[in-house]
Amino acid sequence: MNQQYPAFLASEISGQTPEQAFFHVIPVPFEASVSYGVGTARGPAAILEASQQLETYDGFSCPCDLGIYTTDPVDCNGDAKTVIDAIQKAVTQILSYGDKFPLLLGGEHTVTNGAIRALHETGEPFGIVQFDAHADLRNTYEGSKYSHACVMKRAVDLGIPVFQLGVRALSLEEVEVRKNNPSLISYIDGYELGTQGIPAGRLLPEDFPENVYVTIDVDGLDPSIMPATGTPVPGGIGWYDMQQLLRKIADERTVIGADIVELAPIENYHAADFTAAQLVYDLMGIIQRSN
Repeated sequence: MNQQYPAFLASEISGQTPEQAFFHVIPVPFEASVSYGVGTARGPAAILEASQQLETYDGFSCPCDLGIYTTDPVDCNGDAKTVIDAIQKAVTQILSYGDKFPLLLGGEHTVTNGAIRALHETGEPFGIVQFDAHADLRNTYEGSKYSHACVMKRAVDLGIPVFQLGVRALSLEEVEVRKNNPSLISYIDGYELGTQGIPAGRLLPEDFPENVYVTIDVDGLDPSIMPATGTPVPGGIGWYDMQQLLRKIADERTVIGADIVELAPIENYHAADFTAAQLVYDLMGIIQRSN
């Protein structure tokens, strides 16, 4: 890795090879269609830099014991389709090593498309669990079907089931997409989570696929703990609720990959970068213990 992109937790671990490591961290500094605040291209480097301050023990276990390998950043030159193709290639390479866990660091939410395509190409059924303030179900946005606002619609177009958590800003177009695709789109929106809390019983629909990919747009978190994102919508998920939701998902299903996207670092404000890095590592720990 170069100086701008240190390996995840390189301050504590070293010598990992792709074949040895279970977790494969993929920096994807792509930013092309953000529509309000900017800066997501700097997100991966900020998370990796902040990860140098993490403890290897997350309070329950040492996720790094499974091995963490950080790839070179995906080349994000070119249009969205070119970059999505490059992401797909990178994830496909990781999957070729066998039982590995790809974990992308965005970049804007569009990067999820590349991982979804790679997993879809394997032919193995899976669903997507989406943490987000927005539904991202527009067919096109600002003239592009590869906008960050369309990423979940592209998944639905592939026939991939999507379960949305924390949405609290969506268009009438997206409401209609939800209504027209009840077998593919289910959700617990921000208002319901905020007023009724996390369901005590099963979280995911009973018929949801066994394998799931988790995509976390950091604006799914409340702005009080995650202000560094393009559109920080009030009423988001709290820190410990996020942890509990991730644990329930890992308890109910097999998580096969993930991404954390839309961090837009604020100059001289490191708390949000560290929060994102801690979330990455905590997710690793939840996956480790669920296995």
